[in-house]
This record gives sequence, structure tokens and C-alpha cells, in this order.
Amino acid sequence: MTFGPRLRAAMAERGPLCLGIDPHPELLTAWGLPVSADGVAAFSDICVEAFAGFAIVKPQVAFFEAYGSAGFVVLERTIARLREAGVLVLADAKRGDIGSTMAAYAQAWAGDSPLAADAVTASPYLGFGSLQPLLDVAAAHGRGVFVLAATSNPEGASVQRAVAGERTVAQAIVDDVAAVNAAGDGSVGVVVGATLAEVPDLSQLGGPVLMPGVGAQGGRPDALAGLGGAQPGTLLPAVSREVLRAGPDVAAVRAAGEKLRDAVAYLA
Repeated sequence: MTFGPRLRAAMAERGPLCLGIDPHPELLTAWGLPVSADGVAAFSDICVEAFAGFAIVKPQVAFFEAYGSAGFVVLERTIARLREAGVLVLADAKRGDIGSTMAAYAQAWAGDSPLAADAVTASPYLGFGSLQPLLDVAAAHGRGVFVLAATSNPEGASVQRAVAGERTVAQAIVDDVAAVNAAGDGSVGVVVGATLAEVPDLSQLGGPVLMPGVGAQGGRPDALAGLGGAQPGTLLPAVSREVLRAGPDVAAVRAAGEKLRDAVAYLA
């Protein structure tokens, strides 16, 4: 089964919530762990145990690669252990480039590499066509891609809200993803910030909408339904700090995740 149907089934069965594994230094310190690859490994082990049984988990790649090869070893192990726990894995790598470089990224994150997850985030801002190698490799391996469309960082607005023709750039990205999904199975999604006041029209997307920023960043779980005209069952709120700050106790982290999962259950 390809990523789109697998994600829809997981969201329907386990709730529409994506939990983040973000071992940034402040959290490592708060959890009483060393700011090192060993600390990241211990942090990730706690998260894997706490998040077993949820629909999908999103390791933030940057916090692993900061420790070089040792960090990548931890990331590979974390991806493998999440899969063993029956959880879909979204690698938050935000890769984007052109030509042979994009093809190499595609093999790393969506091919046969140990880093390859069930899905990966990607940046289209070298032109949507630059993502074609990644889209092709992901499709060939039954994996998914989440394409950045409308992000919540203030710097993004000058590019994403710029108008090209009669559409914003963000809307053009959403429409390009919709065209891919029209010929596929809904395995390509977009990333839209949960805290944005204005979002693109998502009604024809035909795939999932990852919404980071729920909880600590200000996104309200009760205000997400119908975002951008999105179809029922396609909205996937993403949360990290709101849950992770409950650690390091496994039961406390899990309880925080379950609380938010219950708060967004109406989106399923």
C-alpha cells in the first residue's frame, strides 16, 4: 500500500495527529540529558516508547545532523524503531535543490537509504518542477512527500504571498500538488502553518495537509476544522513542544500526546 492510503487508514484508526521528535539543546537540558549524540539517543528512545500506537511521528532531521555521523546513526535507529512500533515516520528534512543534487536527496530520503522514511518534507522554492526527482523516487517506493506551501514564519510571507498572475505563489504550489494527486493516490501533501490568518484554497488538494504550530506556538486545536476548505479527514495537526515539555517521563509524554490527539479527534 502506498503512503496516501496508509496515512488515511492510520489517521482514521489512531487519530489525526503528527507528533514531533525535536531534541533541541534546551529540551535535552530540561530533560537532564547531555547535549550530545548520546543525549539525543536517550531523548529519542523515550519518544519512541511514548509515541507507539500513534498515527505518524516526525523527527526533525536538523537536531540529529547537528552531531554529524553520530547523529545520523541515532536518526536511522529512531526511524527503524518507530516503524517496528507500527508508526508511520515523516522525516522533516525540508530538502530542495535541482537536477542531480535533488536526485541524490531523493535517494537518501525516499529511496533505499537507511534514512528513508515513509514520507519527507520538501521545499519547492527553486520551482515546483525541481521536486520531480523526489516525487518520482517517492512514488516508485510507495512513499509520500509534504511540500512547503504556506509557512508561519514572518519571513516567508514576502515570497509565499507574492502574486504570480492571479494566484499567490503558495496557491500555485498547492495547485501543483493537486495536479500530482489527481493522477495518483493522494500521497503528496502540503505544509500550511496552523497559526496563519490567511491560507491557500485547499479544497481541491486531494492529499493531506500537515499543520505545524499547534499548542505552544499558538495554533488552537478547536479552530482547525475546514481550514482553507480542506476536505474532511485530510488535516493533520503537528505538535512538538506542547508534548515534549512534559518529559522526560514516558507516561507523561504519552499522556500529553493523547490529550492533544483527543482535542483534534473531530478532524478525523
